[in-house]
Amino acid sequence: MRPYNWSYTQFSQFNQDDSLLLASGVFLGPHNSSSGEIVVISLDNYALLSRMRNKPYDVFGCWLTETSLISGNLHRMGDITSCSVLWLNNAFQNVESENVNVVKRLFKIQNLNASTIRTVMVADCGRFDSPDLLLDISAPPGRVFDLGSDGIDEDEAAAAGPAPGRTEEGFRHLLGTRAQLQRAEHTLETKAAELLAKSRTKPPERSVACAQNKLLIFTTGCLTYSPHQIGIKRILPHQMTMAGPVLGEGRGSDPFFDALDHVIDVHGHIIGMGLSPDNRYLYVNSRAWPSGSVVADPMQPPPIAEEIDLLVFDLKTMQKVKQGLRAHRAYTPNDECFFIFLDVSRDFVASGAEDRHGYIWDRHYNICLAKLRHQDVVNSVVFSPQEQELLLTASDDATIKAWRSPRTVRILQAPRPRPFFSWFASQRR
Repeated sequence: MRPYNWSYTQFSQFNQDDSLLLASGVFLGPHNSSSGEIVVISLDNYALLSRMRNKPYDVFGCWLTETSLISGNLHRMGDITSCSVLWLNNAFQNVESENVNVVKRLFKIQNLNASTIRTVMVADCGRFDSPDLLLDISAPPGRVFDLGSDGIDEDEAAAAGPAPGRTEEGFRHLLGTRAQLQRAEHTLETKAAELLAKSRTKPPERSVACAQNKLLIFTTGCLTYSPHQIGIKRILPHQMTMAGPVLGEGRGSDPFFDALDHVIDVHGHIIGMGLSPDNRYLYVNSRAWPSGSVVADPMQPPPIAEEIDLLVFDLKTMQKVKQGLRAHRAYTPNDECFFIFLDVSRDFVASGAEDRHGYIWDRHYNICLAKLRHQDVVNSVVFSPQEQELLLTASDDATIKAWRSPRTVRILQAPRPRPFFSWFASQRR
C-alpha cells in the first residue's frame, strides 16, 4: 500500500464468505497524525475495489454485512469535545447512478473529555444460544465522577502573588494556577456539551429483541482520552442496508446525536478486544487504574498497572461473567499505550503481551496453558479457523511463528501404518 501513501497496515478482516478482504492502515504524516484509510480487496482477482477515509485510524473498521463495512470520522467541537460519525460503506462503489448510496451515515455520537470512538467490531445476535437479548438502556453510562474542582478558589487565593525573595516558589504557584484555570475551562466545556446533548440526543430505537439484530461494539470514555469504557449500540435490520435518503438529504431538524444502548466501564485502559466464535462473549485486555482513583483532568488519566487483566463480558446479560485472567504484562505508560490483539476459539483464548510472549488460556477452567517465547513485543495472535490447536503469533522481532499443541504434534509425528497393498507388494520382491 505504499503507492497510496500508507505508513503501515494495522488490521485486516475477511467478510463472512471469504470473498473480500478489508484492510485498514495509517497514512504517512506528522507524528501526531490520526488519519487512516480502509480498502476493500477482491480475493478473486486481488483488485482494489474501494477506498474510504478512517479517522482516527484506530477505529480500524469492520464488516457489517457481506458487502458493507463500517468506518469512522472525527469532528472537533472544542478543545476536549468532539463527535464521532460512523459510516456504512458499500464495498462496491462503482455504481451507475448518483441517486444510489455508496455511503450512509449510521450513527453520530458525542465524545466528552478528549475521548473518541475506537476499535469498532460487530457481534451478531443471531449466533447467541438464545435471541432474547435485553439491553439495559436505563443504566447510567458507567461511573460518574464530579469533574469540578472545589479547591480552585483556594488555590487561586494561595497563588495570588509570591512573597518577596520567593520568586521560584511564586513561579511554581503561577504554573499551578494556569493548570487549574485550564482544568476549569475543560470542566466548563464538558458541562456545556452535556447540556447541549440533553436537548439534541435522540434515545435508542426500541424494538423487540431479534436474532437479526447486531451489536456495534467499540471503546470510548467519559472521563479522559484513555479508552476506559465499552460502548454498545444496537443495529436494527433496517439500518443495515444502503436504502434511505441520498447523502446530504433528509436531515431536517432531527436530533443531532445518537444515544448508546449500554456502556460498560472497566476502570482501566482498554488495550484489546475479541469476540468468542458464537459472538456472545466479549474478551477485553485492560490495564487497571489504581483502586479509588478519580480523574480530575481529562488530559492526565490515572497511572495504569503493568499486569494485564483479561476480562470476560456476557453480551446477552451485559455482565462480567468470570474473574479476569492474568499472566501477561505491559510496560508502556498511558500516552504510549498500544493495541494488543487477542483471539478466541471454541476452547481457548490467546493474547499477545509486551513481555515478549504470547499466552494461551483454557476458556472453561481459566488456566494459563502456554507461554510462547519471542524476542520482542507480541502484538497479535490468531487461531486457525479450521484447527483451534494451531496458533500464529506476530511480534516486533519481525517474525510470525506457528504453534501447535503437544497433542497435535504427537499425532502428526506418530508413525503411520503402511497400507496393506504396499506391504504385500514389498513382500513379493
